[in-house]
Amino acid sequence: MAKVATVLKTQAHSQKMNTGLSAAYRDDMSQSLSEILAATYRLTIKSHIYHWNVVGPLFKPLHELTEEHYGELFAAADVIAERVRALGHLAPESLAEAAQFAPSANSVEKKSAAAMVEDLIKDHEAAVRTMREAAGKAGDNDDLVTEDMLTARLTFHEKALWMLRAHIA
Repeated sequence: MAKVATVLKTQAHSQKMNTGLSAAYRDDMSQSLSEILAATYRLTIKSHIYHWNVVGPLFKPLHELTEEHYGELFAAADVIAERVRALGHLAPESLAEAAQFAPSANSVEKKSAAAMVEDLIKDHEAAVRTMREAAGKAGDNDDLVTEDMLTARLTFHEKALWMLRAHIA
């Protein structure tokens, strides 16, 4: 394979950024956001798989709800990755890193509609806990942009939880 010119290689920003956020904070938050990004992709894929495979009397409303969710989650992944870049780091760029984005095969195999919803609830709750912690760190470090982004993501996930719970109530 031909060598890529140095100018074309993906690079993080200089660590000498002067935005009011320390390099240590930016390193830590970029790692947290990369983990949130991976969880967002796993939930996107899982929601899409459940969208395709839900059956039973809840088919239509869950089919439509999961479609709405995976669309929103896919768009959110871009926002999260772009924030990692704005903090001076690379978004995950290798296939090895991207492998962490996929749900395990046994986590999506042949579930009833109710089991699918319960599984999605579990993943949305985990996302909320992780994002709430990261948003707190962002606020403590005066990173208003990351805090605001995570607040918007929390709003989505908490509404998704309400809707999912309402389906199986």
